[in-house]
Amino acid sequence: MSQPQDMLTNRDEVDRPMDLRRLLAPRSVVVVGASPDPNSVSGRVRRNLKLMGFKGDVHLVSRTRDEVDGEPCLKSIDALPMGVDAAVLVVPQAAVEESIQACARRGVGAAAVFASGFAEGGDAGMALQANIARIARENGIALLGPNCMGLINFHDGVPLSFEEFDPRIPAGGPRVAIVGQSGAMTSNTRLALLARGLRVTHSVSTGNEAVVHLEQLIAHLVEREEVDVLTVFAETLRHPRMFLACAARARQLGKPLVLLHPGRSQAARDAAKSHTGALAGDHDVMRALVRREGVAIVDTLDELFDVTALLARYPRPLKSPQAAVISNSGALRGIAIDVDEDLGVPLAKLDEATLASLSQALPAFVTPDNPLDITTAGMQSPALFGESARLVLSDDNVGSLVIALMGGLGDAQVAKAHSILPVLEHFDKPVAFVIMGDESPLDERFVRLVHDSHVPFFRSPDRALRAMAHVHQRSRALQRAGDRVSARPAGMNARLPAGPLAEYKGKQLLSSIGIAVPQGSLGRSVDHAVDVANSLGYPVVLKAQADQLMHKSDVGGVAVGIRSEAELREAWERMQSSVSKGTGGMVLDGILVESMAPRGVELLLGAKRDPQWGVVLMLGLGGVWVEALNDVLLLPADLTAVQMAEEMKRLKGAALLEGLRGTPPVDVAAVSEAASALARWLMAHPEVIEVDINPLIALPQGQGVVALDAVFVAADG
Repeated sequence: MSQPQDMLTNRDEVDRPMDLRRLLAPRSVVVVGASPDPNSVSGRVRRNLKLMGFKGDVHLVSRTRDEVDGEPCLKSIDALPMGVDAAVLVVPQAAVEESIQACARRGVGAAAVFASGFAEGGDAGMALQANIARIARENGIALLGPNCMGLINFHDGVPLSFEEFDPRIPAGGPRVAIVGQSGAMTSNTRLALLARGLRVTHSVSTGNEAVVHLEQLIAHLVEREEVDVLTVFAETLRHPRMFLACAARARQLGKPLVLLHPGRSQAARDAAKSHTGALAGDHDVMRALVRREGVAIVDTLDELFDVTALLARYPRPLKSPQAAVISNSGALRGIAIDVDEDLGVPLAKLDEATLASLSQALPAFVTPDNPLDITTAGMQSPALFGESARLVLSDDNVGSLVIALMGGLGDAQVAKAHSILPVLEHFDKPVAFVIMGDESPLDERFVRLVHDSHVPFFRSPDRALRAMAHVHQRSRALQRAGDRVSARPAGMNARLPAGPLAEYKGKQLLSSIGIAVPQGSLGRSVDHAVDVANSLGYPVVLKAQADQLMHKSDVGGVAVGIRSEAELREAWERMQSSVSKGTGGMVLDGILVESMAPRGVELLLGAKRDPQWGVVLMLGLGGVWVEALNDVLLLPADLTAVQMAEEMKRLKGAALLEGLRGTPPVDVAAVSEAASALARWLMAHPEVIEVDINPLIALPQGQGVVALDAVFVAADG
């Protein structure tokens, strides 16, 4: 980050810098709108300050009272001493603007605004919110909200919130900061993580984010020594580039960042499915780019809790990309195999030495394997659970372990804990400990042992396996994060004109980038087209060309398999008439004459420049397969060619690339090189907002690729 994260400005405007320390860890607080009612919002704020033993000065402001519960009240904010750090504004919407102005006059550094009825309430509310934001920014006030539940800083003992909460947090264990735009979800997350034995250091809800936004808080908290993990619930990421910078910083510091961002929808993929812009929805772009920075992006609240618990305990990259599972249920073997295959997590092949050691440790009727079923042997000898875990975790092929057991009754549960938990202390490989049985009761002794161990504990093997898959995905991202390509120098290439380019111009660009196209040339007249075809040799393809003609086939602008001069002349006249009629008289640059393309697998290679997030590539099955299967990947533009080739294995139709039913494998290396070359060129051409190459023909291995169609679109200005 380019500036100290305690001193921040907002929205790229030239305003006085805010000091987030005055919001998150104030040394003095004023409660505006103090009331003696203990159940009122201000009464709850005052109670919370006392409950946490806030050590700073607390001032009260009330227009109607001289004192509240024996504490003196000032009549107005203007009566405050200069320089109070934070104000809690328990005032109605209509009084917020006046209160912020008064805070500015008295040098108040931060404010929490609980009132609603602002941007979420229509145009009038939006205008009012914009005005209070302007006043706050001009005066360097770190304004939290409006329409928020405030914050709780457990580390420094600062509650600027009306929420009821238990001030006690677990002793020891990983430390987590929570930031969310929803107050309810932030509280829900805090309760869930505390129940898992995690130490929550900060819990902040940002509400409407008129001034202080989620990204600024993450930038501040990631630098805090007392924060090991950040858990984020975001409905909108208003500053994507800053979020990516925060994620990169978290990765550099070895602090996991877990994100739940609702908004996945098929709506972004309907309509013109062959069009890159329709396929690459904003949410999908976000997911591709935040994953690149090592963010663990999850899809459900369960995953938010589960993945945070695992990464808080095991933040480092895995030593092996392969997983292991131990159970005392044979049925779970099949479940684990299916789930891990669906999630793309390879199961480790245990080393021969490990298999031999397991054979010696386990009864003869147990077959060592992964997943490992130790059967009922553990009932007679609970030590087998711990010994099996030790042997499996000692295998270099194993990167993670899920131990999912039927627990039995109280003494049996305790015996399993005594056998397993001491073993896990000697390994830093991620482990999820599961006692199956859903909500069946657990012995208090067992619960205490697991809680004190800080080993992530689950009641559902499915949840444990899915959470562990996120650990594997993040580990892959971390290991690849440092290997990136940079933009290809623009050199003498001129800026592209605004709007779409005709296909023949796009293909000239592709050739300059290093992506092969069919032999051919633009025919300016029918006689010229005949000369081109004669030089190429029949059969040929004809395509009408004009910058604004993006859908040639729809207006009869494509003819394939032209086998003679007579056919060419007839097709030329027919095409000129059809295109003119279908476009209202569009004047063509000419008609492109090309050789027929060789046969291969049709792929789509596209790119989109999101105005907020940046460039992503799209790679998948092309031609008619786009509409039929929607089998595409969104990839960060700075992946290397090798990484892109690895990503292609995730396609549903990856088997087509490897060779199917006697067909040869395609030239995956050439596909990935073409994708990487296009990405480098795009990063050097910020005016280009979209590229669509469909189809890109992938030829047999060693023969390269050929782009049969190309659309380039540049922005105005």
